[in-house]
Amino acid sequence: MINKIKTFAKFIDQPIMISKFNKGMPKVLVGAGAMFWGVDAIDTYQKTDDKKKAQKEIIKRGIVVATSVASALAAPKIASKIAKRALPEPIQNIRAKNTELVDEFLKNNNIDEKITDIIKKAKKEPISFNNLKYLIEKSKKLEPIKEFLKKLIPAPENITSKDIFSEIGYLSIYGAIPVLGGLTGGVAADIITKDDYKKNIPDKINEGIYQYLANIFLCNIGAGAALLFLEKLGVQSKLARAVGMTSGIILTGVVGGSVIANKIANKFVSPFLKNNKPTHRTPEAIDIGLHVDDIATVSLLSGLKWIEPALPLLYTVSGYRAGLGYRN
Repeated sequence: MINKIKTFAKFIDQPIMISKFNKGMPKVLVGAGAMFWGVDAIDTYQKTDDKKKAQKEIIKRGIVVATSVASALAAPKIASKIAKRALPEPIQNIRAKNTELVDEFLKNNNIDEKITDIIKKAKKEPISFNNLKYLIEKSKKLEPIKEFLKKLIPAPENITSKDIFSEIGYLSIYGAIPVLGGLTGGVAADIITKDDYKKNIPDKINEGIYQYLANIFLCNIGAGAALLFLEKLGVQSKLARAVGMTSGIILTGVVGGSVIANKIANKFVSPFLKNNKPTHRTPEAIDIGLHVDDIATVSLLSGLKWIEPALPLLYTVSGYRAGLGYRN
């Protein structure tokens, strides 16, 4: 079982596989957004007696979904530029490197026909799970194959202390963009549907603050602080670092995030916007579910890159909730 898990981790961490995930994410996210809006529209229409009001709400939610999706798709490029972080390598570059690596390997090694066929396919496409499993088994006895796999699928590297908060900065900017996009879309939707947008702004801003602090930023800070502490202690075990970062996330984001967000909303945002209505946002099941993006934070800071293409999908939900101005 452990060997299967390790093989699967190696399988999804293939650079060409990650590049395919990145390339396919816009279609996945747009499709998921359209499907969600369609289901939500049907539900809203069926549950609302005033059909004109229902149509107005459906239009508003459609605008918020669209702006949240669009900003989430734009987030990687914007965050990379601000944080001065390299964008993912284009798939054509990866294929060129793989071709050179495969040609060199086959030129210098006399390998049986089955392995040769598997390796040739790696020039342009990811190695399938079963074929990768086969190669890994063969690599235990054949050193050239072991070295080839190391070059084709580089092992994850633990991030160093000097890079911790640079990566945290990138992730925090990344997460802020869909929240701001959703919030902006929510205000625009109110204006387009001739709703009282000024009345709704405080709830949108407060929800945006909650989503960003409790579900994104403070979780990133908690993970980074824990990782920095473990780095100072000289801990190199990936498992220990993952457990430590998860603990940091729980303490700062899950536990403290909602408290801090509510205080900011009541002491600063509401008075500034002359909104006398007290607000107290409590975590819900969907908020806890949103902390799946913290798995991405832990994975990225542990050197695993396969989760990064899923970030737009995860952060879109926070943008959508901010755009609606949801307060429980």
